Amino acid sequence: MTEPATLSTEPGGLPASRPWTRFTPIERAGRWLLLVILVAAVVLSIRHVEVIPEFLWDAPAQMQDLLTRMWPIDWAFYLDGVHQPLLETMHIASLGTAMSILLAVPLGILSAGNIVRSKPLNLVARLLLVASRSVNSLIWALLFVGVFGPGALAGTVAIAFRSIGFVGKLIGEALEECDTKPVEALQATGASPMTVLLKAYWPQLSPTFWSVALFRWDINVRESAVLGLVGAGGIGMALDSTMNLFQWDRVSLILASIFLIVLLAEVLVTAVRKRII
Repeated sequence: MTEPATLSTEPGGLPASRPWTRFTPIERAGRWLLLVILVAAVVLSIRHVEVIPEFLWDAPAQMQDLLTRMWPIDWAFYLDGVHQPLLETMHIASLGTAMSILLAVPLGILSAGNIVRSKPLNLVARLLLVASRSVNSLIWALLFVGVFGPGALAGTVAIAFRSIGFVGKLIGEALEECDTKPVEALQATGASPMTVLLKAYWPQLSPTFWSVALFRWDINVRESAVLGLVGAGGIGMALDSTMNLFQWDRVSLILASIFLIVLLAEVLVTAVRKRII
C-alpha cells in the first residue's frame, strides 16, 4: 500500500502557509496585455491625429494673444446683437423639449414590455429611440437646415429629434420598473387600459417624468446655444458671424452671455425640481 501524501509543515508542527498574492498569474498576464493594448492604441491615435509639435508649443502664446483681443468686453453690443438671439435660443430649447416629450411618451409606452405585450412593437419603438440618440444634435440640425432652411425652426426640430431617444428610453424603463400591485388591483375591477395607465402607472412615473423633462430642458439650453454654428438659429449664429469677422471683444460678450444663461437654467431647474419632486 502507498502511504498517504503528507502536507509540508513548519518547525512548530503547523502546516506551511503559501505566500498570498492579489492576482493569479493568468490575471497578471491579462492586466499586462490590456496595458500593452492601451499603450498601442494611444500611440496609434497620436500618429493618426498628426499633432504638429510647433503648434502645440505655440498654443500658450496664441491663447494669451486671443484672450488679450477678447478684453475689454464690448458690453454695448448686447442689445443690438445678443439679446434677441439669446431669447431665440431659449425658445428653441423650450419648444424642442416640449415637442420631444409629446413624441417620446408614446414611444416610451410602446417600448415598455409590461404595458404593450407585443415584441415587434417593443423592438420598433426601441429602434426609433436608439436612432434618435445615436445622431448628434448638430447632425440633426444640418439635416433640418437642408429641409426647412436656416433659422430657428430647423434648430427646434433638431433639438426635439435629439431628445426623443433620451426622454423615451428613461420613461420606458421607469414604466417597466413600476410596482405591479396597483396595476393588478385596478385590472381586477375591470378598469380600462387608459384608467390603469393614469391611476396606477402615472403616480409612480410622475417623479421620474418631471425630473427627466427638467434635466432634458437644461441639456437642450446648452445644445441649442451651438446649433447656430450650422445655421439652425439662436445665439450660435451671432457667435459664428462675430468669429468670422474677428470681433473678439463681441465674441467674449456672447460667450459670457451663454455661460450666464446656462448657469441661470441650472439654478432654475434645481429650484423647480425641489418644489415638484
